[in-house]
Amino acid sequence: MKIELHILQNFAPSCLNRDDVNAPKDCEFGGVRRARISSQCLKRSVRVYWTQHGELEGHRAVRTRRLAAHVAERLAAQGRDPEEATLLCRFALERAGLGITRDGTTEYLLFLSERAMDTLAAAITEHWDTLNAACAAQSAGKEPAKSRKQDDSALPAEVQRAIEEIFSGRKAVDLALFGRMVADAPERNVEAACQVAHAISTHRVNADLDFFTALDDLQPQGEPGAGMMGTVEFNSACMYRYALLDLVQLKNNLEGDAELALEAALAFLKASVQAVPSGKQNSMAAHNPPSLVMVVIRTAGVPWSLANAFQHPVTAGTPDQGGLVEQSIRRLDAYWGRLQAVYGTTGIQTSVALTVEDVPLSHVGRRAANLKELLNAVRTAVEENPQWRSC
Repeated sequence: MKIELHILQNFAPSCLNRDDVNAPKDCEFGGVRRARISSQCLKRSVRVYWTQHGELEGHRAVRTRRLAAHVAERLAAQGRDPEEATLLCRFALERAGLGITRDGTTEYLLFLSERAMDTLAAAITEHWDTLNAACAAQSAGKEPAKSRKQDDSALPAEVQRAIEEIFSGRKAVDLALFGRMVADAPERNVEAACQVAHAISTHRVNADLDFFTALDDLQPQGEPGAGMMGTVEFNSACMYRYALLDLVQLKNNLEGDAELALEAALAFLKASVQAVPSGKQNSMAAHNPPSLVMVVIRTAGVPWSLANAFQHPVTAGTPDQGGLVEQSIRRLDAYWGRLQAVYGTTGIQTSVALTVEDVPLSHVGRRAANLKELLNAVRTAVEENPQWRSC
C-alpha cells in the first residue's frame, strides 16, 4: 500500500531555500529555469512543524553529532557531576564503536530516538562505578585506548545493549519515515518509508534582487549614509510538490505497530500541507497555504509523479482562464486523466482532492471540503483495506 501526495502551492516573493551563495535554489526542467525547494528542506519543515505543534510526542527523533553531551546533560540533571558524566558518555560511545572527535562530537550526524537516549542515560547511571573504573584504567595507561573498531568487552552488557538500542529506532516516526544511513555500520541503516521530491515551479522563473539599506538609529543628525546596505535574491513561484509514502515499510520500521504507522502517515500528510520552510520568512513572510492537495492511495501498480504535467511551462492566461495557479490546477487534472486513460486505474484504491480555487476537476477523484475531511478519507480508506490488516 502506498500513498501519493500531490500539492500545488503558490508562494509570494520569498527565498525559502537558499544555495551556497544565498540565492534561491533553482534548476532546469523542460528547457527553462524553475524555482526549486529541496526535499531536505521540505522534510525538515515537516519535523519542525511536529515539534512546534506537539505532534507525535514521545515518537520523534533528533539529528545530532552531540550525542555524548546530550546524554551527559540528562545525567547532570539527575545530580551527576557534568564533567564526569561527559567523560563517561564519550568513553561508553567510543567503546561501542562510534568514532568520537576531539571536541566530543560523533564523526557524523546521527538520527536517533529520544526514548533510546533515555535508555542509555539510565544504563550509564546504573553502571556508573564500573564505567568509571574502566575509564580511569584507560586514562592511567593500564589499558590501551581502543581503535575505531572498538572492543566493547569492558562495557557492561546493559550499557552495550542500551547503545545498540539507540540505533534500533524505538518507534521514532521521523526516523521510520525518512530513514538513516550509517556508512561505517550498514546493519544500523533504516530504509526510508517516504520519498520526497524536490518542489519545482510549474512555470519559468527569473530571480529578482532586493536592494536594501538599514539606518543607524544613533547616527548624528544630518549625517548622510546608511548603517549598512546589501542585496538579497528572491523569487515567487507556483510550486508542484510530490511525495510517496510506503505504508507497509512504515509499519515494518515501527515494529509492526499499525496504529502508530497510520497516525504517522496522517501526521506526515497534515504537516506537508501546513508546514512552510522558514528561510528569510522574517523579511518575506511568504505564509501561503497550498491551492490544491491531492492524495492517491494505491494497492498495486507503479506510482506516478505528475511533474511532467509541467514540462511545458505554464503561463498566465486571460482573466477568464485565470492565473498561474488556476492554469496549473487544470494542467495537473488533465495530465492525471491522460495517465489513467493510457495506463489504467488498476491498483488505485481511491483519490481525493481539495482546492481553494473555483476550478472544475474532471479526473482527480472525489472532492473534500477541507483538510480534516481529506485526512479522514485517507484514514477510512486505509483502515478498511484488507491489505492493511494483514500486512
